[in-house]
Amino acid sequence: ASPKPPAGDALAQTHAWKTLQTLFPYLWQYRVRMLLALSCLVGAKLANVGVPLVFKEMIDRMTPGEQLLVLPVGLLLLYGVLRFSTSMFTELREIFFARVTQQAVRRIALEVFRHLHALSLRFHLARRTGEVTKVIERGTKSIDVMLYFLLFNIAPTIIELIGVSAIFWFKFSFELVVATLVMVAVYILFTQKVTDWRNHLREEMNNLDTQTVARSVDSLLNYETVKYFNAEAREAEAYGLVTRKWANA
Repeated sequence: ASPKPPAGDALAQTHAWKTLQTLFPYLWQYRVRMLLALSCLVGAKLANVGVPLVFKEMIDRMTPGEQLLVLPVGLLLLYGVLRFSTSMFTELREIFFARVTQQAVRRIALEVFRHLHALSLRFHLARRTGEVTKVIERGTKSIDVMLYFLLFNIAPTIIELIGVSAIFWFKFSFELVVATLVMVAVYILFTQKVTDWRNHLREEMNNLDTQTVARSVDSLLNYETVKYFNAEAREAEAYGLVTRKWANA
């Protein structure tokens, strides 16, 4: 087995792209839906970037000496269309991508289930049902979260940052673009450092959560043995110890 990395290492970051490569074949099966979802993502961000520009023009046109009322009304309608488009494209993105993630989770969970049945009898005699069940549940749920985070959080932020930087450059000055990018870089660096520090705490809590479920499920599955040896108090004490550590974590 490979040595365990020290606490606080950016384990999720080092394996993020490798995990995406593993998930890519499951996602590519629904490539049409993925392309539609990404198109809606770009459309929503473009509409969102355009909203303040139209709002600015609309306010500028609403002056006491303005003779053409059609132009402010048209800008007002365009403002409403852009606001509506942002919400519409976001909801359409969810509709298109929901089946992609759920089918990927389903297929991976099925492969894990088949793998468990292919393991030796020695593994199953160890009675680690609670621990294995919790790990499978956490793993399948994390796939959904990671895909949405990488595709619909990081990617949209990059698109919006490019659009806002272009607007700042043309409307204001290059210095404002540099200041904005510097602050974003500082924020990313700070977030990364805090996340790396927090990772080992989260890992400890997850391990203790797994032990908690394993204690309760495996104890109940071996109910006859616990009752035969009058070990209810010892089982409760062991379960209470694990839950106390989990609560502290």
